[in-house]
Amino acid sequence: MTYNPKGIQNYHTLVIHSTDNSFGFGYRKNNNIDSDKFFIKQFDNDLCNNLIVEFNKFISKENLQKVKKISVSIGPANFNASRLIVVLARTISQQINCPLDSFSTYQIMAKRIASKNNVNAYRKSFWIFKNLKRKGFIAGKYEICGNEKNSSDLIIQETILPKVVKKLDSKELSFEASYDDKKDLKELLDLSNKNLLNSNIDSWRKVLPLYPISPIN
Repeated sequence: MTYNPKGIQNYHTLVIHSTDNSFGFGYRKNNNIDSDKFFIKQFDNDLCNNLIVEFNKFISKENLQKVKKISVSIGPANFNASRLIVVLARTISQQINCPLDSFSTYQIMAKRIASKNNVNAYRKSFWIFKNLKRKGFIAGKYEICGNEKNSSDLIIQETILPKVVKKLDSKELSFEASYDDKKDLKELLDLSNKNLLNSNIDSWRKVLPLYPISPIN
């Protein structure tokens, strides 16, 4: 069933994100960016325990109960971190009975990369990639939707989920993946709120970590 919170102006959003060497949380009240609260930390030797400890410090039980939507990044990033934050997000979603959705880390950074490189509606599609230690790349493809002239207003669709590719076509636009913890947490909050009414209560069941070179792939 479609999730439709009572009073669309009265909801709080929680997001959880990780990169190759850090993790973070974001929280927004009533889609008001002035209320944004962030926590970012580099990995340490006991990520599993410290993730829970830091999360409990970040958000009170009272505020957690007000959350009406959770979004999580699923990778590509550090696989262990992706797995742990997905487990955390799924568990919270079940416990407080609210929708959970997910976005690849490349999709989250896509608008920032398009803006930085002046990609617009006239150069519609581009790749985001990361070099593998051996041969090849992890790459995903993105397309600009609409004719927005202001790059900050771009709407970008993920047309190919990040996967392993042997080479990139030199005729197509491509940019190397680059993480920016705070900007990516803010973008994840934006994506989460835009997608609020398109989620359902049981959506946590479909959320799994993405890492194209993991053994299960």
